[in-house]
Amino acid sequence: MKVAQLTKYNKKNPQILISNVSLPPLGPDDLLIQVKAAGVNPLDNLIARGDLKLVVPYKLPQTLGNEFVGIVQQTGKDVTNFKVGDRVYGRNPLNNIGAFAEELVVNQSAVAHVPEYLTNQEAASVPLTALTAIQALELLQAKPGQTLFISGGTGSFGAMAIPIAIAKGLKVITSGSPQNQQRVEQLGVNKFIDYTKEDYTKVLSGIDLVIDTLGGKETIKQMAILRPHGKLVSLRGIPNKEFAKRMKMSKFKQGLFSLASRSIEKEAAKKKIDYQFLFVTANGQQLAAANKILVENQIHPTVGKIFSLDEVPQAMKKVQQGHNKGKVIIDISKN
Repeated sequence: MKVAQLTKYNKKNPQILISNVSLPPLGPDDLLIQVKAAGVNPLDNLIARGDLKLVVPYKLPQTLGNEFVGIVQQTGKDVTNFKVGDRVYGRNPLNNIGAFAEELVVNQSAVAHVPEYLTNQEAASVPLTALTAIQALELLQAKPGQTLFISGGTGSFGAMAIPIAIAKGLKVITSGSPQNQQRVEQLGVNKFIDYTKEDYTKVLSGIDLVIDTLGGKETIKQMAILRPHGKLVSLRGIPNKEFAKRMKMSKFKQGLFSLASRSIEKEAAKKKIDYQFLFVTANGQQLAAANKILVENQIHPTVGKIFSLDEVPQAMKKVQQGHNKGKVIIDISKN
């Protein structure tokens, strides 16, 4: 089968080759899936640059790609929830990425059935963002009635996170560009902040929960809008010791992440804030739960530029450049 493989880590120009490889064996709980489409994410570039080697040390060559939609071709002997012909999607397990491929073998626990109303390209945009939203709210221990601020909520993450948060009874505030305001307000946010006119730190205070999508200096800025003992989960910040513990990393790595996050943890302690870092993991049950919210709200993810499997390097560069109007997609049927 044809795949897009990372053959050399590099900060500026990682080597990605289109290769032909053999399928791994099918285990008793596995599904063989014919991939129809795959989403391209900043995560793929982080992996290719080697930025995540401390978190997940992939042995090269490594087939890339972290989320997919496809058709079940074969099932392991212990598979009970899926059958041949089912359309499924999922976030690849961290130890078994490889969505940029014509076929893949994945454990049934990582996937869910696709809502019928979604196209393959739309469906390939869902797993990472939906699971990130669910896992972030779980980590925040979000409760109905609490106020949640999502920074930069006008992108693909916000399109998933806002309705999921509202369905869980949260009051949602987000910031973003004015051209996306109407679309975001239609999702049900309580307040939209136009970042070109207002500084969210000047108009918000006493917020219960924050999902930080920006990282860097913005993470510290968002701590200022939280009430004492408020909680912040960052998707782009610095991994900390608690993250390493959740990921069941060695004591050595826990120590390294503790050192790396010392300054941000110190800032959080000063402001009496609970800081956490999230790296989304595969979870078919959570994705199935998100399906109900997707169907109820008839959410259609915005699909951006579409590439073929042969064009994975170009697709990843497109994501790295940013300012994409919708999720960049690898359409396997284009090959």
